Amino acid sequence: MASSRSSSHMPRPGSGVPDGLYHKERYQAMRSLPDVCPKEPTGEGGRLCNGPSVVSEHDRWTVYSSKVNLPAALNDPRLAKRESDFFTKTWGLDFSETEVMPSFYLPNITRDHFTPYLQEMAQRERIHERCKTICPNKDDVDAASSITTNHDKSRAELEQVPKIFMKLDFALEDPATFNTVLPWSHFNSSGGKSSRDGASSKLLQEKLSHYLDVVEVSIARQISLRSEAFFHAMSSQHELQDRLQETQQAVANLRGRTAAMDRVMCQGPLRALRTAVTHNNCVKLHNKLKLMAAVHQTQPTVQLLLSTSEFVGALELISTTKEVLQQELQGVHSFRHLGSQLCELEKLIDKMMVEDFSMYARSDLNRSLKDEPLVLEKERLESLVFGLLRQRKLDFLDIYGDEMMLAAKATVAQSVAETVVHIEEIDTEVITKLADQMRLMTFPQWFDLLISIFESFLLFLQRIKATLNVIRNVVLEVLNSQQKGRLLDEAGSGLSESLQVPTVQQGEAELAYLTHEGLFISDAMSEARQQQQQQDQSSTGVCRTLSGHSASCSTDTPVSGEPNSCMSSDSMMPSELELNRVINNLQELLYSSSDMSHDRCVKVLTARAKDGSLERLSSAEFVCLSQAVEAFVRDTEELCGRRSVSLRGALQSQANRFVHRFHEERKTKLSLLLDNERWKQAEVPAEFHDLVNSIADGRITLPERKAPGPENRKPTEYLLVNGEKYAVVGTVLLLIRIFLEYCQCVNDIPSIATDMLTRLCDLLKHFNSRSCQLVLGAGALQVVGLKTITTKNLALASRCLQLVVHYIPVIRAHFESKLQPKQHNALRHFDHITKDYNDHIAEISAKLVAIMDSLFEKVLSKYEVKAPMPSACFRNVCKQIAKMHEAISELLPEEQTQMLFLRINSSFKLHLKRQLARLGVVNDGGPQHGLVVVDVAFYTENIQALRSLEQLDLNMAEIWEQKR
Repeated sequence: MASSRSSSHMPRPGSGVPDGLYHKERYQAMRSLPDVCPKEPTGEGGRLCNGPSVVSEHDRWTVYSSKVNLPAALNDPRLAKRESDFFTKTWGLDFSETEVMPSFYLPNITRDHFTPYLQEMAQRERIHERCKTICPNKDDVDAASSITTNHDKSRAELEQVPKIFMKLDFALEDPATFNTVLPWSHFNSSGGKSSRDGASSKLLQEKLSHYLDVVEVSIARQISLRSEAFFHAMSSQHELQDRLQETQQAVANLRGRTAAMDRVMCQGPLRALRTAVTHNNCVKLHNKLKLMAAVHQTQPTVQLLLSTSEFVGALELISTTKEVLQQELQGVHSFRHLGSQLCELEKLIDKMMVEDFSMYARSDLNRSLKDEPLVLEKERLESLVFGLLRQRKLDFLDIYGDEMMLAAKATVAQSVAETVVHIEEIDTEVITKLADQMRLMTFPQWFDLLISIFESFLLFLQRIKATLNVIRNVVLEVLNSQQKGRLLDEAGSGLSESLQVPTVQQGEAELAYLTHEGLFISDAMSEARQQQQQQDQSSTGVCRTLSGHSASCSTDTPVSGEPNSCMSSDSMMPSELELNRVINNLQELLYSSSDMSHDRCVKVLTARAKDGSLERLSSAEFVCLSQAVEAFVRDTEELCGRRSVSLRGALQSQANRFVHRFHEERKTKLSLLLDNERWKQAEVPAEFHDLVNSIADGRITLPERKAPGPENRKPTEYLLVNGEKYAVVGTVLLLIRIFLEYCQCVNDIPSIATDMLTRLCDLLKHFNSRSCQLVLGAGALQVVGLKTITTKNLALASRCLQLVVHYIPVIRAHFESKLQPKQHNALRHFDHITKDYNDHIAEISAKLVAIMDSLFEKVLSKYEVKAPMPSACFRNVCKQIAKMHEAISELLPEEQTQMLFLRINSSFKLHLKRQLARLGVVNDGGPQHGLVVVDVAFYTENIQALRSLEQLDLNMAEIWEQKR
């Protein structure tokens, strides 16, 4: 039974199954399809790969030419999804998974488009589902019941099979499993084989056969349930083979048409393209031969240029030739040694240019300074500088600086030699040193020599500045050309980027995939055009460069386009940073030339001042020297724009020595005058009036002395200053002239203003302290031999001090205008001096009051109130007051006289009050009071009778004691 069921449900290949069920097995085994996709051209070796041609068909292909069967294609292990077709084997997963771009003509359908339909059909769908639940379909119910019944039946049958056969680890080689399946213990009896054992084995065999039939029937049932899917797969395979046959016929037709198009439309144009390429190659070869002929003449042309000192042209020719050898003629065997020869020649030109520039600098700086152009051979200098810049020999300015140092020394030596020739007192054969020769000259001779050196150095600096300006112009021209070239390159790069897309679009797009010698024709044509343009430009540039110096370049060389020889020179030129550094070095070199000239002039000054001759100059001579030095320094500053300090420093050092000697001479002179001063009023000569008038006009300068004439003015008794009379001594008049000399020196030599201010303050302090010692301290009694210091001497000293105090603000304003703002702090010395002078004047006034005070004390101590009246005591007091008034009234102004006598009157009242108190006289209207009133009236009358004291309010009522 099991066998019959197995045979009926599980047909096998040899069991005589009807042809209607497996009739497709008669078809021939399917062969795999060939890879019909042509591979891309690789370009290696100028050949394509060995794939099938897309132009001509080599072998007729049929569906039987396929080498991969359909199950193998569908079961590609590389695919994640088995549903993919066989095309993914050749072109990869992306062939079928590539996202398809949406069509522009179809709208983008979203779920929102179906919303109205879903809303309309929702009610019907719910009714339909409710009906299906209530009344299911009869077929579905039958099928479900059939499937359920079969499934339950199959399940019941399979449950009869022991579970051991269903285990995943079932293996008969396992002894335990084998013993379980075949229990031999039932067959192995001790008595041997019996009929019972045979029956048991048959029963076991039938049982296992039954298990096999159950399993086979279950398997056949599952296969029968899926038979439609198998038949559908087989029918799909037949349909696919039919479509492949149609596709093969369409491809054959397409290949035939493509071969016809290739024969009719492509082979002719390809021959034309090959002919054009051949022609271009011939033109390139011709240009290359002409270029080689031109390069062959490079060395003779360079030699010809060097013979005429055309270094720039020779360097340009060498650079261009080297560039051509590296680019256009690279690998040419005949020129293998030319590159090294050109390098050696270039090094030789470098040395020649350096030597030529050194010779030029030497000849330019050592030529005569008179009647010569500022720049010697300007074109030669420009050529040398351009060549040195091109070769990056940026240290040529050091050579010029060294030559400039030697020329500066030679300038001084030449000026001294030209001056000494005209001086007979100096024997140049005996005295060979320049310093010794200069010290033997008189000051006028040496001063003329110094002026000549200054003039020579000014011409020397003008020549240097003109030469450096020429060099700077060359550097600036190179710098500007580089900047313009950079701007043009940037503009060209932007233009090429903007034109890049149109250029590609203008190519032969229809030939993009046609190959020519292993390359796409479009690429080959564009490459050929680019190479042709580059070679035409380079060959044209070389021939143009070489044709300017040699006749070897033929006249039929194409000259269209600009020459390209400047590109190499620009690449050899220094960078903008280096050029800017050269410009800065030029300015520093000009500064150095100014400092160098000042240093040589300092040596001339120090050589002359070594024996102290400059310190012994008069004020006028030193002023002339200072003015000449200042004029030279000012001219060099305007010319070079550099404030050099060496010459000013040397002059300042000499000025300090001069100021020291100048001050010591005048201080000594003032001390001698004070020691011989008798402190009597002196007459004022007319020249001092001129000094005072010049100061009143705002000019603190020494007026020129007028020659004596018949209309000589007589001296006056007083010095009139701003309408005020000053009675002075002779020393003060000379003091005025002395501090005017100080101010005049500051006008002539502004650099010594600070030193002069300190020395002048010292002089004024010396005058104040010394006059105080002589007058107030009574030093004149021993020094001059005066018998006594009178009130007239005191008043005259006070008036002299007042005159000096009057001029201190004027002197201060003058020095303030000459000092720098940061030096104004030194002006505080004038404030201290003014205070000292005012204190001295106050002490003299106090001294005059003290003299009268002692007199009052001495006279009034003997006063007695008795007749006759006025008393002798009051008569003596009035007499002494009158003498003092007579002595000082002509010396002091009225205001000061009144103030002085007010203080004297206060002193008199104080002593009188004390004496009356001792005598017991009070304001009681008695006889003694009357006698005192008479004396006081006499005193008041005499005091107010004096000139300038008429309006003096004596207020004598304060002398009385109140009545007790």
